[in-house]
Amino acid sequence: MSELAKFEYAPAPESRAVVDIRSSYGLFIGGEFVESAGGGSFKTVNPATEEVLADITAGTTEDVDRAVRAARTAYQGVWGRLSGAVRGKYLFRIARILQERAREFSVLETIDNGKPIKESRDVDIPLAAAHFFYHAGWADKLEHAGLTGGGGATPRPLGVVGQIIPWNFPMLMLAWKIAPALACGNTVVLKPAETTPLTALLFAEVCQQADLPPGVVNIITGAGATGQALTEHPDVDKLAFTGSTEVGKAIARTISGTRKKATLELGGKAANIVFDDAPIEQAVEGIVNGIFFNQGHVCCAGSRLLVQESVHDEVVAKLKRRLTTVRVGDPLDKNTDLGAINSAAQLRQIRELSAVGEAEGAVRWSPPCDLPGQGFWFPPTVFTNVAQSHRIAQEEVFGPVLSVLTFRTPQEAVAKANNTPYGLSAGVWTDKGSRILWMADQLRAGVVWANTFNKFDPTSPFGGYKESGYGREGGRHGLEAYVTTGAGR
Repeated sequence: MSELAKFEYAPAPESRAVVDIRSSYGLFIGGEFVESAGGGSFKTVNPATEEVLADITAGTTEDVDRAVRAARTAYQGVWGRLSGAVRGKYLFRIARILQERAREFSVLETIDNGKPIKESRDVDIPLAAAHFFYHAGWADKLEHAGLTGGGGATPRPLGVVGQIIPWNFPMLMLAWKIAPALACGNTVVLKPAETTPLTALLFAEVCQQADLPPGVVNIITGAGATGQALTEHPDVDKLAFTGSTEVGKAIARTISGTRKKATLELGGKAANIVFDDAPIEQAVEGIVNGIFFNQGHVCCAGSRLLVQESVHDEVVAKLKRRLTTVRVGDPLDKNTDLGAINSAAQLRQIRELSAVGEAEGAVRWSPPCDLPGQGFWFPPTVFTNVAQSHRIAQEEVFGPVLSVLTFRTPQEAVAKANNTPYGLSAGVWTDKGSRILWMADQLRAGVVWANTFNKFDPTSPFGGYKESGYGREGGRHGLEAYVTTGAGR
């Protein structure tokens, strides 16, 4: 097989001039930036260069209490009393501002997170705006959304919602959480991840620009202790968390026996299943997108590739050939396909699990690529000869690492795909529509993609089973977690 021609691209860096990063940031409480009530600070860095970007305030328990009180005051005094039509106007305004400032948000997201600019520009920020547009439309139609089980009761907001988001999709996860909460009439206290707080703090400026009533959205930065204080606060009516299964379990234990509602979107170990009648070239592109999009920092990443034995060699050969064209490097370069790993801690985890994969007998392969000398980097990596019992086939690596397994029959594919503690997503590649429907029915996964992967839309609910959490976000189903038919507080 002839080598695939590799085009050389001239550097095409996106300008940083569009963003203005302050030297330090306070907390956003009651519609304005304020100082902490005694907390310290931490630094956020550019993972591609290890450059310190800003000092970020570490919120304390007292700060969280101030934010929750501001949210409760806004809920009882203003936001909870507004009609859905008026709330929708605010959400439409936020969505339009996000579109107007899309380039600014995209560049800041890439600098703080490490993902390629073309992903921030073409996926994260447009989808974030789309979620606000979509939920703005629902704000005055909640009684027609079928949220009350046909009982005829009027859906009511819960009150104050605590939201904790991860570092892999900072702005998109913010939109997934805040947009439905506000549309349903709740107020919010949000804690972004400690390694990626900058776009959430920029969103605070958008709230000011949109004239959102003070206290409707509050943003508290910090690490695990700040999130724990928010989880434990007695005046929070609901928690929405996206992150690791370990932390999700801790949150579930903390709120058990309380009145708090919760949605948890946790880890995943998705199977991307390729049958022998699949369009192989198309499937290879889907495999690459499934695991190497966002450096594999995706909870629903297709990190397990299940290939029918008869086409295994062909698929692996074409996959390796395709990976030789993947461009790794400066995330702000518009030609970059694979950016930087988000943090030194995450890079250590990826390296450790990859070393375990080799030690357990899997065969490791990466294309030739020159990694930058500064920053946190890991090459696209493929493991073959992987057994079901290997840790890289069972544990979430959360990086650009793919494990390849084989199967002979559809029944074996289902058994292997479901043999995981997770149940977030899966992909099926086949020419037979009946097989797609049968597989989707058998796979224990919240989302099943057919002849594609990693496609998202605000109208479609997202969530998992088993250790991937519970509840849904997006679509009509995602509204259910933010309303009640009981008496308001």
